Amino acid sequence: MSGDEKGKSKVDQAKGKVKETAGRAVGNERLEAEGRAEQAKGDARQAKEKIKDVFKD
Repeated sequence: MSGDEKGKSKVDQAKGKVKETAGRAVGNERLEAEGRAEQAKGDARQAKEKIKDVFKD
């Protein structure tokens, strides 16, 4: 997995977790949903890079 893409996926996951937690804490469902979506984006990016690594060898 390229370092740049791996870093981006981790950033997306972390930002999403923060948003989700903040949304839950203040009762903001939209912010909570945005956080879950951002985490999913990071998960998808990470999965894509892992698949690319498998076929690279």
